[in-house]
Amino acid sequence: MSNQPIGLTERPEGYASWLTELKTRIHQAQQRAALAVNHELLLLYWQIGRDILERQAQQGWGAKVIEQLAQDLRQHFPEMKGFSRANLMYMRSFAQAWTKDEVVQQPVGQLPWGHNLALLSKLKDPQKRLFYASKAVENNWSRNVLVMQIESGLHQRQGSAITNFEQRLPKAQSDLARESLKDPYRFDFLNLGQEAQERDIETALMQHVTEFLLELGAGFAFVGRQVPLEVGGDDFYLDLLFYHLKLRCYVVIELKAGDFKPEHLGQLGFYLTTVDRQIKSEHDQPTLGLLLCKSKNKVVAEYALSDKSQPMGIAEYKLQQALPEQLETNLPSIEQIERELQGEDQ
Repeated sequence: MSNQPIGLTERPEGYASWLTELKTRIHQAQQRAALAVNHELLLLYWQIGRDILERQAQQGWGAKVIEQLAQDLRQHFPEMKGFSRANLMYMRSFAQAWTKDEVVQQPVGQLPWGHNLALLSKLKDPQKRLFYASKAVENNWSRNVLVMQIESGLHQRQGSAITNFEQRLPKAQSDLARESLKDPYRFDFLNLGQEAQERDIETALMQHVTEFLLELGAGFAFVGRQVPLEVGGDDFYLDLLFYHLKLRCYVVIELKAGDFKPEHLGQLGFYLTTVDRQIKSEHDQPTLGLLLCKSKNKVVAEYALSDKSQPMGIAEYKLQQALPEQLETNLPSIEQIERELQGEDQ
């Protein structure tokens, strides 16, 4: 048998699938190694923060000890980043915010330090921090996306759309469907004025489809815009069609540039019926409808939905973002320590 290396064109049968499997294993091992390193770093930072808290409480050390500690640690560990006074203050706050068990068991322990800086600097409430930490892990958000979601008030908007899902869908499906919708949706990335018309908004959304999908949330996959439907020889066009990978169903989104009117649901219901009969497969769940309008009367919307047999939701959209909430903490800004943390995994 020849000892010559196998040529590029002489791979034996089964080699390609084996190589694919090996690459998957290597990527998974790299991810586990990175998570392990991050986890150890978080525990180290938590322990340093806990020590600072305990010594300040028990021995009456003042704030100046943090500055002294920063100088000493940087002198002894010049190759390590992250020992500035500002970052040590974050370590102290990190230990104050979470117990060791929470760091080990909760989503915060799976996030890079930079993500935890955002949670600490922008949120005071532990439940809000945990909400955003869970979403960041679930959706693999970058730190910038996490900050954007915090500043847009996702915790207040998620699951807030008016729907009839509870009455029209099985329990497990209705809960997930409700949590998949928001109210209001933020379209400030479109840079459109309040008087923009429906077609203008549609066009701009397609030009910013990445931001649009991010605002819609995890699970939404774009299918088409102005999707043609033929019924009884007549042509119709639905505004936007998506498929939700978790819900396993199509989602029809209709845009209305004005206030909500009950008759809007008649058109949306027609599109749901058509999609169910012409596009949906036997393996898909019933199609959902989302009506996006500039404004709505909540009572009118609830009344209008109450007698609809198809699963629908109604939410507002905002073309101009309100100013972000004021920071709830007085910790140093993330930017103050970013230069020092260059090179660390954010």
